Amino acid sequence: MSDAPTPRPTAPWWAVTKGLATVWKQWLRRDNTERYPEEIVEPPPRAHTGRHRLNRHDNGLEKCIGCELCAFACPADAIWVEGEDNDPDDPVSPGERYAKDYQINYLRCIMCGLCVEACPTRALTLTSAYEMSFGSREEAILSKEQLLEPPPPLGTAPGTEEG
Repeated sequence: MSDAPTPRPTAPWWAVTKGLATVWKQWLRRDNTERYPEEIVEPPPRAHTGRHRLNRHDNGLEKCIGCELCAFACPADAIWVEGEDNDPDDPVSPGERYAKDYQINYLRCIMCGLCVEACPTRALTLTSAYEMSFGSREEAILSKEQLLEPPPPLGTAPGTEEG
């Protein structure tokens, strides 16, 4: 025979009482429901998990130099960049190259932010505009011109003009 103490069985009534206490506690608490379309909560100022934006310098030139690092860093292959040599007489960006074509496919984008981290000129940033809905597949691919514009304010449907 061994001298080890025998395990004491837990009383089944104690387990049932604990379970019922949890049920009653959850049943009597107030609901924490957000009324999203009616009451839009502004995200914190440093929350950047929304739509992408291409930035410009103060003089109006684009910050994007067409290096394609953001496209290489994207794990979902959602970014298409086509770089071209910059015209010295009429420059688009301050560097030797610029992005001739820039597209982000939001059907593929997983909002990881690796593209923003890879950008050497801080040309690409994430905004706080998280409201994105698209009526067709073509609308979900944003072009360079759309990405250069600031996103619409919260509470407005994407693609509609305020009038």
